[in-house]
Amino acid sequence: MKNIAIIGGGPSGLFAAEVAAKLGAKVDLYDAMPSVGRKFLVAGKSGLNLTHDEPIEPFLKRYSGNGLPELLWREIIESFDNHALRKWASDLGIETFVASSGKVFPSPDEGSIKAAPLLRSWIKSLRDLGVTFHTRHKWTAFKKPNQLTFVHQGKEISVTPDATILALGGASWPQTGSTASWVNILNEHDISSTPLCSANCGWEVAWPAPILEEAEGLPLKNLSVSSGESSRHGELVITRDGLEGGPLYHLGPHIRQQQAAHITIDFKPSLGHTELVTRMGKVKRNFVREARRRWNLDPASCSILKHMPERGPWQSVEQLAREVKNCYIPLTGPRPIAEAISSAGGICWEEIDDSLMLKKIPHVYVAGEMMDWEAPTGGYLLQACFATAAHAAKHAIHAE
Repeated sequence: MKNIAIIGGGPSGLFAAEVAAKLGAKVDLYDAMPSVGRKFLVAGKSGLNLTHDEPIEPFLKRYSGNGLPELLWREIIESFDNHALRKWASDLGIETFVASSGKVFPSPDEGSIKAAPLLRSWIKSLRDLGVTFHTRHKWTAFKKPNQLTFVHQGKEISVTPDATILALGGASWPQTGSTASWVNILNEHDISSTPLCSANCGWEVAWPAPILEEAEGLPLKNLSVSSGESSRHGELVITRDGLEGGPLYHLGPHIRQQQAAHITIDFKPSLGHTELVTRMGKVKRNFVREARRRWNLDPASCSILKHMPERGPWQSVEQLAREVKNCYIPLTGPRPIAEAISSAGGICWEEIDDSLMLKKIPHVYVAGEMMDWEAPTGGYLLQACFATAAHAAKHAIHAE
């Protein structure tokens, strides 16, 4: 019987513990927080989007990262795909359903979609499998060969398992335990990482005061948002600091590649320039006011058209129509990583072999957001956390 230590009590760590225990290992799971699954519960506040009911080819295209190994990544996701994740939930007594968007959620419990019932059932099943939980154990050091040092209640504790799986997450939502303190520990062993940065986050805009007075908190509906050659339909919200919304989450990797971060917005993607002009008829003045009525523009869009610097005053319907179809919004930067839904960056792929073991530290494996991959919201994040955990755990058990 192998003794497997897992550091991190998020979705990746919990699932690695499950896979390892089912394969016959003695599993000890360590977490710095007083309880496990905290980030899982945070995800559940917005409905716990477990995965996405999308065919495998478009599903795989949702992932990106510096040097992401496409063949290995395909193997990892296909080995524990969206169907497998739904069956896993069902085996825990939690049925799932596919929303009209394709997102997969647990079936409602007392009228709402919650993470807590699934987490409770999961932890009980792990205890039944013999997994031992060690909470309030902060990982502080690693010594070869495979000796782990923790601090618990002010005392230093060392353990030497047969194999270790690191599942400490990225750097978003640090209040749940994802503080990225592991970066410094691995740096001491010459494990290189791409700097962690905000992903699936809002972006900051230097809004003029009149826009905030008129439109803070208001939605920009039915947009097409573009960054370079990529675009995304959806809705954004004007915030005091900038913009939030799904299209920005999907376009984040493209925006970060720009020298001068920006997006362009098509406020009326269903209408062409010519049709917009035709609908305005013989309007010669008060262009934005008339556009709100004749083009059915929402108040937030009208506020941007009236008050963004270096736009207008509008001299013609044609000029305004061009702006509505291609409105340039400069971005001053992403929101802080502590506010982000997830983080990009992490351990470089050149440091990891095909079993997800660190090449420089034998018998130490990694799973979840610690590695340099990212994905938009929509279930893709949790899916990869589960799939990488399964892959790492299987290899940790079967390794010589």
